[in-house]
Amino acid sequence: MAKLFNLVEAERLLPKVESLLTTMRQQKQRYEEAELGLNAIAQHITVTGGTIPPRERILQLRSQKDGSARGLKSAIEQIQGIGCQLKDLEMGLVDFPTLYRDREVYLCWKSGESGIGFWHYIEDGYQGRQPIDSEFRANHRGDS
Repeated sequence: MAKLFNLVEAERLLPKVESLLTTMRQQKQRYEEAELGLNAIAQHITVTGGTIPPRERILQLRSQKDGSARGLKSAIEQIQGIGCQLKDLEMGLVDFPTLYRDREVYLCWKSGESGIGFWHYIEDGYQGRQPIDSEFRANHRGDS
């Protein structure tokens, strides 16, 4: 069974989760830059037919791409290790499994929000976000 969080536990993890999201975005950007560079070199060689490839630059870009892929994988594994679920990297959308009325639901947080103010049923996703109100707090429990 997945780790279940209470609201206080999940909110305490937000600085770490935010830091990991920043790392993932940076690694993804570096990966994409390297990929674009490699594609541009390949296209140039194809168009000019027989040009000597810039081996040093190719090695540098491959190294950047591989390093970024490793960094991204590591950050994703750390997020998974915490027990929360990354739903959308660009939005910075992260869900924390919890129990509400003895049913598993998600505490839902988006990068830039000051705290966790929303929850949703698993099947409803982000579009089904509902505010955390006194009724939710009274019927919510997360097991550590």
